[in-house]
Amino acid sequence: MTFNIEEELKKLPSSPGVYLMHDCHDEIIYVGKAISLKNRVRQYFQSSRGKTAKILQMVQNIAWFEYILTDSEMEALVLECNLIKEHRPRYNTMLMDDKSYPYIKVTVQEEYPRILLSRDMKKDKSRYYGPYTSATAVKDTIELMHKLFRLRTCRRNLPEDIGKGRPCLNYHIGQCAAPCQGYITKEQYKEAVQGVMDFLGGDFEPVIRSLESQMKSCAENLDFETAVTYRELLNSVRHITQKQKITDSAGQEDRDIIALAREKQEAVVQIFFVRGGKMIGRDHCYLAIDEGEADGQILGEFVKQFYAGTPVIPRELFLQYPLKEEELIGEWLGKKRGQKVTFRTPVKGEKARLVELAARNARLVLDQDKEKLRREEKRTTGAARQLSVLLGLPECVRMEAYDISNISGVQSVGSMVVYENGRPKRSDYRKFRIRYVEGPNDYASMEEVLTRRFTHGLEEKAAGEERVSGSFDRFPDLILMDGGKGQVNIAEGVLKNLGLSIPVCGMVKDDNHRTRGLYFQGKEVPLDRHAESFQLITRIQDEAHRFAIEYHRSIRSKEQIHSVLDDIEGIGPARRKALMRYFKTIEAIRDATPEELGGVPQMNARAARAVYDFFRERERRRLEAASPDRGSE
Repeated sequence: MTFNIEEELKKLPSSPGVYLMHDCHDEIIYVGKAISLKNRVRQYFQSSRGKTAKILQMVQNIAWFEYILTDSEMEALVLECNLIKEHRPRYNTMLMDDKSYPYIKVTVQEEYPRILLSRDMKKDKSRYYGPYTSATAVKDTIELMHKLFRLRTCRRNLPEDIGKGRPCLNYHIGQCAAPCQGYITKEQYKEAVQGVMDFLGGDFEPVIRSLESQMKSCAENLDFETAVTYRELLNSVRHITQKQKITDSAGQEDRDIIALAREKQEAVVQIFFVRGGKMIGRDHCYLAIDEGEADGQILGEFVKQFYAGTPVIPRELFLQYPLKEEELIGEWLGKKRGQKVTFRTPVKGEKARLVELAARNARLVLDQDKEKLRREEKRTTGAARQLSVLLGLPECVRMEAYDISNISGVQSVGSMVVYENGRPKRSDYRKFRIRYVEGPNDYASMEEVLTRRFTHGLEEKAAGEERVSGSFDRFPDLILMDGGKGQVNIAEGVLKNLGLSIPVCGMVKDDNHRTRGLYFQGKEVPLDRHAESFQLITRIQDEAHRFAIEYHRSIRSKEQIHSVLDDIEGIGPARRKALMRYFKTIEAIRDATPEELGGVPQMNARAARAVYDFFRERERRRLEAASPDRGSE
């Protein structure tokens, strides 16, 4: 069915919701929210005055749109964030990296709490500290906490399991007080837990004073070995404290400080994580932006996407510019946090100095990485655009390449690799085990792979299945075949039979099996070996080879891992493991008596006799095969 945009615009409701713009390939290219879908969506198709270049280009690529009604603008905001994160539409302002930050978790809801590293924040009544920008730093801090406060690391159910079993290795090396044995009272353990939380909250002085006192006491008593241990712990604590480079004299609140630097279609947002008045870490994120977007709009998109995936939300956000939808975003973050979240845009004083410091750091990162970003853009999206111009195609955003791997036609497999905007999209890679082709027939194998791939895609489209990441219903702008005319003809034949029209391009090799050009629409298109498009095609070709070969190698390895024990009736995986663990070698199992075999865990008399008889029969057959034929007597 054709989609009449003018008619569909008339049907839009005046309700809040989320709208999704699709291109001619059914790819979601933009996701937005509106308090009135009717007013907001119609604006895209009205006068172009006031629209940015990116929005104008996006509107030209809209083939159809859909929308989801919500009860409120708040629900629309939440749904918009989730859809943007799932589909990563091309024309939305996007975070270029999806990071997760580690946290330190203290399980205060347990009677004998533990200290752990966590990458998500659950509603389990634990106390969380962070976020930190380095998992290594978190692990070092946790290790230091165990040395200082000797909290347990085990998962024993305490106090029910106190006295059961022996203390673990951590007790013997002085990193656990062994509450599992009752060697420390519950009150003393709680004091140690409080010391951990005080330390993580920034109160380092009691620990430093205690370590200095114990180090001096040991030195005075000539116990220099123990004194050295305390000195090393003291140095570790000071190393941790020295990382708090910024002290926020403006207060002791938890806050994030956010500022950006931008240039053309690139932006860097710097974020400082301040907890209890001390900076515990900082990080920066890259954004792909439109030159016409306002600074407050860019920061608003960053805040929505960043805090949609971050479990800890501070009480305050210090921002370089006011947000476009500050009230709505603040209400959303407040609901996520469970308390009010305040936005501040300071213009003078200590708070403004912190924001300016973040802005200077953002500009420094952008200046340092500007050339790197440009080189990356040139070799990815730039190379894809160059290839589309070379072939005369509207665009080459999504490209799929295929390869066949086998050894003399045995265990043939096919690979499908996907590149989007010049970058590999590994979540969409697919493997095919050849089912219907016998022998080394690459053309027939490729025909099977392509038929299965696009038939599956058409079935998904016909069924109207909800798209998930990596599903087959996303068709490419260009298919790349690892071969010339023959491979192209196979692919075009499959597409024609399925009623599809997708450009197919073959890689023409020289005498040294290196790509020299592309076979496209019945003729060879020469390639400049120094062009970025040539380098991109080479990377795609190598990736398709690698993926196919690795899959083929994994299949061969699985089929070669076969134990002689698998051939014995009544011997499954559990008994096979038990036999190998007990006897170590197949030879020892072969030479064992039925009584010895029956003494192995998991074995019974019947299974032992089956193993014993199997090897006796096997040896009898071997001797018969080795003896000369005596003929009839």
